[in-house]
Amino acid sequence: MAKVHITGLENLQSVPSLYLPNRVDCDVLTEIEKRLGGEGSVAYMVEEVLSPEKAVQRFLRKRRVLSFNFRKANGKLLREQLLNLLQEGLDVIFVPGHPNSIMGCISDVPMPFMMQLAALHISPVPVFVGHYRNNMLRAFTSDKTYEWTEICILPKLSPGPLTGERVLEAWMEASSLAFERNPILDCSVARLLVEGMRKHAKVELIDGMDGSSLPYYKVLGVAMALAKELKSKYDDARLGIILPPGKGGLIANYACILAGIVPVNINYTSSEPAFKSILRQSGLKHFITARTFMSKLPQFPWPQGDAIIHLDKTLKGIGMAKIAGWVAFARFSPMAIINMTFKLDARRGDDEAALLFTSGSSGEPKGVSFTHRMIVANMVQLLSKVYLEPGSRFLCSLPIFHSFGLTVSTLLPPVYGFGMVTYPSPLEAKNLNDLIEKYRCALVVTTPTFARSMLRRAKANTYDSVRLFIVGAEKLQQNVADEFKEKCNVTLLEGYGLTETAPVCGVNLQQTGPTEEQPYFVPGYKFGSIGQVLPGIAVRITDPDDDNVRLTLNEQGMIWFKGPNVFKGYVGREDLNKNIFRDGWFKTGDLGKVDLNGILTLGGRRSRFSKIGGEMVPHEVVENAIEDFVQHPEGFTGRAVAVMGVPDAQKGEALVLLSCVHQSQLAQALDEIRAHLVEKGLPRLWCPREIIPVEAIPALPTGKMDLRGCQMLANEALGIH
Repeated sequence: MAKVHITGLENLQSVPSLYLPNRVDCDVLTEIEKRLGGEGSVAYMVEEVLSPEKAVQRFLRKRRVLSFNFRKANGKLLREQLLNLLQEGLDVIFVPGHPNSIMGCISDVPMPFMMQLAALHISPVPVFVGHYRNNMLRAFTSDKTYEWTEICILPKLSPGPLTGERVLEAWMEASSLAFERNPILDCSVARLLVEGMRKHAKVELIDGMDGSSLPYYKVLGVAMALAKELKSKYDDARLGIILPPGKGGLIANYACILAGIVPVNINYTSSEPAFKSILRQSGLKHFITARTFMSKLPQFPWPQGDAIIHLDKTLKGIGMAKIAGWVAFARFSPMAIINMTFKLDARRGDDEAALLFTSGSSGEPKGVSFTHRMIVANMVQLLSKVYLEPGSRFLCSLPIFHSFGLTVSTLLPPVYGFGMVTYPSPLEAKNLNDLIEKYRCALVVTTPTFARSMLRRAKANTYDSVRLFIVGAEKLQQNVADEFKEKCNVTLLEGYGLTETAPVCGVNLQQTGPTEEQPYFVPGYKFGSIGQVLPGIAVRITDPDDDNVRLTLNEQGMIWFKGPNVFKGYVGREDLNKNIFRDGWFKTGDLGKVDLNGILTLGGRRSRFSKIGGEMVPHEVVENAIEDFVQHPEGFTGRAVAVMGVPDAQKGEALVLLSCVHQSQLAQALDEIRAHLVEKGLPRLWCPREIIPVEAIPALPTGKMDLRGCQMLANEALGIH
């Protein structure tokens, strides 16, 4: 029997009440029943067609049960029956059944039941139940293998509408607080890397540039050799790393972490002003890179002299014999000896583990300090939700200076024993497709723009090995998703993350559906959304224009997050931090809403709205409608258009369309676009005022649109200063 921890006992009501848990088992029901006064004090509410598991059914045989069928029940009659039980002095516990769902769901109550429970207009006491393990793999779980259960009795809801949404919000916040308490989050990234590479010693890191491979025990040995060298020669708290995904970039990061040095992966496409800003904010003095890589980027403002640590030269200086000794040490030494040698637990929890800088797409790069706790939390959150066979290979082509490239493509695979196939650029579609086919990659992560390019160069069987093809950083367009499904039978899975959340917040996964045995389900996929929020992340929605006005989850507004993966603020930017944090909640700057299945749908960046004639107009909605409509030249794979807002004397703002596919007959093209938007049901107010021809839509190396660059193009074309 698993341990049961119960909190919130002060929220048990002195008068009979309706208790609404997100899931139950016999241990949970026994514990709650005991706290409510025993078997004779409680009645149970059970749905006939969404039966609980057999053990719970046996538990209920000797209890008083109100059985009903939501599809046939009269809502008023059911409310009357419940009120009668409460008037008899009985507390009533709703018993969720066992729907079809993906693992890691926060709730076993599908949307139809949440709606029906809300329609009873009996204010419930929400009860959050979470099952946990002190283990990196599925630390939060909705299956039967867990070490302890957290039961949290939450405050009774006030009477009013949208009870289902308010219950879900309460469950999510309780889930976040319970997840925070898991001791696995106190582990150091260094220890997890060492344990993972030793446990999965023969899993390989494959360099897609030259086809060479290294088993993890050798990767660990080389990283240990480099860590000792760095520690002996440099007393820097942070070291810059200017390398792409590949053996060198990964080993440099692992070595820094083992040495207790914070790696700062630098965007090697940065302009000189952006690079100088990063240096000023981070205090970096030395940078690890390779001479061959430097020769490929002559335009980069490389530091001079002794500031550069040449990785190739440094490893050669250590010598093959000494490196071989470290490889043997990594493979065969007891963990206690390795721990003493590298002090693996000296830095953990809220200590800084890595420093990244935001893309600067809308201004100066901002420093985000990744703590050990943030990184561990997000890895655990993701693997509590996503399942891949042990040994499955990841295609790792996103730059390491990208948050997903660092956490999911660099740190997560060796911890869990997934193989890695690296490539230094996400742009070279043909080569990426060849690597996916050759090495049978199971996970591919990119942007919709890069995915479109890959599809143009793919064969029908290119992605046969891919189990999860995840896209993010920009909106997935329906035509791209449809083309992938039609040509390669691949479902693109849209996800969402932020540098500030280390980074993953939600992702679509495989669809669940009804079966003959079980007609009800909690979906794992919904096109147009970013899927269910990961376990341990709570969501709050506020009015976009007033942080003090709370909205319910199903109303579109400003998204706020709380959870152990959320950062504590931009480095040295108290001027920004004071406006984005409130009572432990982080204001994302994104708009969205959450449905009763816990699925988050984005409405765009708040900065990507224009106020035209008093109405908020979303750039991305207009942009996507036009992108689907315009003709793309043969072989064109990038973005065709971008919508930007500019000042307008009469209406406050107006929309303009940057286009790299319209170079002549602009008036006619604009009329056709306007007619299409109106036909799609968009207001005339949302139509662009004019088209601005450009050579290309500016993009960042991660594939995201360069908003700052786009705005500068629009301003230059219109003479706005």
